[in-house]
Amino acid sequence: AKEEQTPEPLLVPDFKSPSPFICPQEGNITPTQIFLFIEKMKKTNRNVVVFYGSQTGTAEEFANRLAKDAQRYGMKGMPTDPEEYDMSELSRLKEIPNSMAVFCMATYGEGDPTDNAQEFYDWMQGTDDDLAGVNFAVFGLGNKTYEHFNATGKYTDKRLAELGGNRVFDLGLGDDDSNLEEDFISWKEQFWPAVCEFFGVEATGEDSSIRQFELVVHNDINMNEVYTGEMGRLKSFQTQKPPFDSKNPFLATVTGNRKLNEGGNRHLMHIELDITDSKIRYDSGDHVAVYPTNDAAVVNRIGERLGVDLDTVISLKNLDEESNKKHPFPCPTTYRTALTHYLDINNTPRTNVLFELAQYASDPQEQENMRKMASASPEGKALYHSWVLDSERNILAILEDLPSLNPPIDHLCELLPRLQARYYSIASSSKVYPTSIHICAVVIEYTTKTERVFKGVATNWLKNKEVTDNGHKHTVPMYVRRSQFRLPFKPSNPIIMIGPGTGIAPFMGFIQERAWQKEQGKEVGETILYFGCRHKNEDFLYQQELEEFERAGVLTQLNVAFSRDQEHKIYVQHLLKKNKEQLWKLIHSNNAHIYVCGDARNMARDVHTAFYEIAEEVGSLTHTQAVDYFKKLMTKGRYSQDVWS
Repeated sequence: AKEEQTPEPLLVPDFKSPSPFICPQEGNITPTQIFLFIEKMKKTNRNVVVFYGSQTGTAEEFANRLAKDAQRYGMKGMPTDPEEYDMSELSRLKEIPNSMAVFCMATYGEGDPTDNAQEFYDWMQGTDDDLAGVNFAVFGLGNKTYEHFNATGKYTDKRLAELGGNRVFDLGLGDDDSNLEEDFISWKEQFWPAVCEFFGVEATGEDSSIRQFELVVHNDINMNEVYTGEMGRLKSFQTQKPPFDSKNPFLATVTGNRKLNEGGNRHLMHIELDITDSKIRYDSGDHVAVYPTNDAAVVNRIGERLGVDLDTVISLKNLDEESNKKHPFPCPTTYRTALTHYLDINNTPRTNVLFELAQYASDPQEQENMRKMASASPEGKALYHSWVLDSERNILAILEDLPSLNPPIDHLCELLPRLQARYYSIASSSKVYPTSIHICAVVIEYTTKTERVFKGVATNWLKNKEVTDNGHKHTVPMYVRRSQFRLPFKPSNPIIMIGPGTGIAPFMGFIQERAWQKEQGKEVGETILYFGCRHKNEDFLYQQELEEFERAGVLTQLNVAFSRDQEHKIYVQHLLKKNKEQLWKLIHSNNAHIYVCGDARNMARDVHTAFYEIAEEVGSLTHTQAVDYFKKLMTKGRYSQDVWS
């Protein structure tokens, strides 16, 4: 799964419910505690503020790196969450000599700002503050697979300039569909020289490998005060209190776990989570976020490789006492808990991690290679690409393949990014299953170029949560994220659903809900599904249920493309073209709503193209008119996508 734009179902929530449970260890801020960042900068002698709009942690990580870099130029940086500060203070930045605001802004969903940047985005849209004399630069994080590539970064850069701000360096556009890390490094390598020229400063030659946190080992601590995997409030898993959200997930019991496919070498699964007594509400089309845990075997091997006792109780304490972020993850905790619940040990590390760890390699050649991979030189980039990315080496593989590398485990824990929640489209309707949430997912497991087995963290963890008769109940920490992927307000509106593979998930909820509406005696419009899989007898997901819905007249049409059951491949877009007259009539004359769920890179794009061709061939529109026609449908909420790359 990739980083920002967010990898999995990609729709911005239409509400935010701040958690009432504030964890001082995490340095979280209640929504009412808004701080004045100008006063803080003056008090702590800072002149560079780096704001981040981050959904999965990458933009925050980039902001931290830029704030740290500032020290090399005799400047002092402060990474900052815009949600915690009064952004209308931005015009006062000019009160601080030689000051600058940098924005690392991820785009999320259909061109939306991230949750923590929503208020700042709203402020930009509504303000007419004069930003003359305010120096700024923007780096955007996006994904070319999506239509609104880097919309938030582009808007921030444009709007700050419109308000009179002074652009110190050109907007950077990171593309997660190719290599976000490389884009960031290339931008950064040009950004700092431009800053030096602008402010008349030069590099101090100081290496920016400076620790951000210090290690505190707790030898005689009461274990009741130690975090064991909670996201926010200590002991929140023992005493559960609603409302449940990202800082306070609900522990849902797994009540169903079955393999959906008959044959083939993949494992597609259907999981059911019990949300009785949680007061959690959901609608068809929403997403469920689950917090997975890392593979215990990998955690143990990291401990063995570094020769440490993983059950040591520690805290990593921010050396910057003014920072709102007191710890990188909930502390005090053990190394084992941090590596299991809080840190991403499965993905390939970013270049800054290699750069900082290089100092701990005793072999000069290994050290040189690590530094080279973190540089912006073409050979360094190529080496990082082949040795880390293409070979899919995670931190354990790097430690195993560089025998002289022996970093202190606390520094490693400081550098690794946070393990993120995984989002799945809910595969059930709350009208039919009010106390249960269903997930449909494919287990990720394959062999990499270095002959290691790569296992997806969340899917393998879910797969192992078997429902047993021995009384032991498996639980999953989860919460619901609202989306705007919604059935039409009027049940009589026709719907056209396109969801190959696990893209079927939200449509199971939609179809269940249409069946329920029918039972209520409502007039239900045509309900048409286009599903695609490889082989009819291997991975036709929910075949019995779908055929039953078709027999009952709930599914008006079940169109299935089996891509590999014949010589030439047949996909959902081919079936759409086959039914072009009927589809155009439903869309153009009968107010049908279109829904697309699944792979953004190929499928969603190809489906888009098929609809353009239908509009051109049946509706006699020009290509430009066709593109415009479907853009309008999107704006009206009649063409919705829930896609991931």
